[in-house]
Amino acid sequence: MERQELTPKQREMVEFIRRFLDERGYPPSVRDIRDECRMSSTSVVAYNLEILKNKGYLEKKGPGIPRVSRGIRLTAHSLSGGTLAVPVIGLIAAGQPIPVPDADTWDTTASAETIGVTADLTRGRKDVYALKVKGQSMIDALINDGDTVLMQYTNVVENGETAAVWLKDRKEATLKKVYYEPDRDSPAGGRGRIRLQPANTQMEPILVRPEDVEIQGKVIAVIRQLA
Repeated sequence: MERQELTPKQREMVEFIRRFLDERGYPPSVRDIRDECRMSSTSVVAYNLEILKNKGYLEKKGPGIPRVSRGIRLTAHSLSGGTLAVPVIGLIAAGQPIPVPDADTWDTTASAETIGVTADLTRGRKDVYALKVKGQSMIDALINDGDTVLMQYTNVVENGETAAVWLKDRKEATLKKVYYEPDRDSPAGGRGRIRLQPANTQMEPILVRPEDVEIQGKVIAVIRQLA
């Protein structure tokens, strides 16, 4: 797509959105843009966002920019640092676990859908993939239903990290904070179970044996989608 000329204010908006994405992993809201770029109203911001979309600098999801401000993303030719195409390989439950076809099919080469993210967001990490979130159990960690999480594939996470977990006995996957709890009956205090903790005070943790758990990756960023 041929690059089209922007006004100084529109160029400032693009630069702010880029910085915000790099620092936080999700786009700014309309009010964030209004305040940072010193614009008169959210309607003026929405008008200029629509122009940026029509000129090929932005992509968006949803029926209208004002209502899905965090659903926008910069296109490749608007990013001086370039973008990476990250495969979206499936759906992950942030609630009660849901079945997925097969843990072995979580292969980045098998995805037909991709999402463009800045290279700074992945920071040179290898084996990065994305999952769409279903459920409300991680809302206190700012991971909502409909968001997309960027994951780095790993089989090991630290205590308290948020991970995609494959439950072998249930053949289900879930997104939770992982805590290793010692066996209180063991003199050595070994790891007796794993607690998969939701970030929602209304929901109970899932308690599982270590042999029934396979870590599929840890969350490195969240791309928010507000309806």
